[in-house]
Amino acid sequence: MQTQLSFANLSRIETELLAVLATDTQTSKAPDAKPLPVLLTADEAVKAAAAAVLASGEYKAGANETLLLHAPAGLAAKRLLIVGLGKQAKATVNNVRNAAGTAVRYAKPRGIREVVLSLSELLQESAACNVRATVEGAFVGDFDPDTYRSDRKDQSIQSFTLAIPATAGKAAVEAAFAEAVMIGESQNFTRSMVNEPGNKLTPTMMGQRAAAMAAEVGLKCEVSSTEKIKELKMGAFWSVAQGSEEPPALIVLRYEPAGVTEGPVLGLVGKGITFDSGGISLKPGADMDKMKYDMAGGATMLGVMRAIALLKPRVRVLCVVCATENMPDGKAQKPGDLQTAMSGKTIEIINTDAEGRLVLADGLTYAKQLGATHLIDAATLTGACVVALGMINAGAFSNDDATYAKFDAALATSGEKFWRLPLGDEYADMIKSDIGDIKNTGGRWGGASTAAEFLKVFAEDTPWIHLDIAGVAWVEDSRPYIAKGPSGIAVRSILEWVRSY
Repeated sequence: MQTQLSFANLSRIETELLAVLATDTQTSKAPDAKPLPVLLTADEAVKAAAAAVLASGEYKAGANETLLLHAPAGLAAKRLLIVGLGKQAKATVNNVRNAAGTAVRYAKPRGIREVVLSLSELLQESAACNVRATVEGAFVGDFDPDTYRSDRKDQSIQSFTLAIPATAGKAAVEAAFAEAVMIGESQNFTRSMVNEPGNKLTPTMMGQRAAAMAAEVGLKCEVSSTEKIKELKMGAFWSVAQGSEEPPALIVLRYEPAGVTEGPVLGLVGKGITFDSGGISLKPGADMDKMKYDMAGGATMLGVMRAIALLKPRVRVLCVVCATENMPDGKAQKPGDLQTAMSGKTIEIINTDAEGRLVLADGLTYAKQLGATHLIDAATLTGACVVALGMINAGAFSNDDATYAKFDAALATSGEKFWRLPLGDEYADMIKSDIGDIKNTGGRWGGASTAAEFLKVFAEDTPWIHLDIAGVAWVEDSRPYIAKGPSGIAVRSILEWVRSY
């Protein structure tokens, strides 16, 4: 998608589709006055073109509600699309992000390949903040998962222009626009990987894609397999990989900005299970096809690293992704087996379907060995987190309040929803093993917290955040602003956390 920024007079822009935002606003102080939609633009010609239909009350400007006008009088645009933000008092920058996605997704199936979206100085947030959200939302809206349809019709938007009043700070707006393009493309890079079927993205192929991306944006990259994993004594990682005919991939990326030799080294660790059958503890057949997305945590970290390489923050970052399949082969580990992790901790295997924490355990240890002073991991880890938070919030855990505060502050910019869940000795007691150090599952209750306590054993005293994205990494039903399929959750949030350093 080609993107550009325009400071031109809105009514004179020639385009297939001009999109303008609107809010549900109380325009009169009379007690019986009803809210009427208000266009967020100072352009009198645009307001005049929509005045009659807005006054009719047919359109309420609800969040992501759309209204299309053909051949709007007084405008050079062929069509005028009005997209609602909802009630003005409750509208946030994330409403703006979603509205941009809604405009793009409205155009796609209608054969409209050119969209101009207007941002107004009437929005409460800063121009730069809204610019970034709008462009990110447009990229999110442009993604569709139908990659392998034989009769696929390319409905992608060819040109997206953001029109903003010339009164806005031009330098700040241009910088925000450029950043947002890099972030939007990186989020869609993650989504494209998560969307791939397990036979089209094996661990080896995931490593190849990581290496190609790294070469493109200038990251250091090393991809190794079985021999290296055994050399490092990654017994937890190998215990999962040993059951698959597909060789595993240990992916390591490094971002080292010139002149930065001191300060923190941020370690990003991702779960890369390219297909999860459950192993010997076989999953039910229903919805097992979705287990191709069990590498979403790893793909998230690769998308973050892509954005980091392009945005060039002044902090060192390394990334470890442990990629493998979890399969029920004759060589696969069994419930009751005992494994020794890279750290030397022994793990009793209670359920082979609790495999994500095993690969993350060695990934966290290795990231520390490579020099990470702060850790963050992401994984589609537990169904228990989905039960607790639904498909609305992702779960977050941390052993350090100051480190988590930086992540929490990043959410205001990213617009993503995370909810901090508890750790504690009581949960740690639930994963104590009679035969070894710990068990890989603590039973049915508190499953998200016991899984996090398992990972905390390997983070040790290093400041650490764990993100359980199981409920939100896949969008179950299409929404006005995003297609059904991979969401790319956490790319924006982790990126802002990195930039906070």
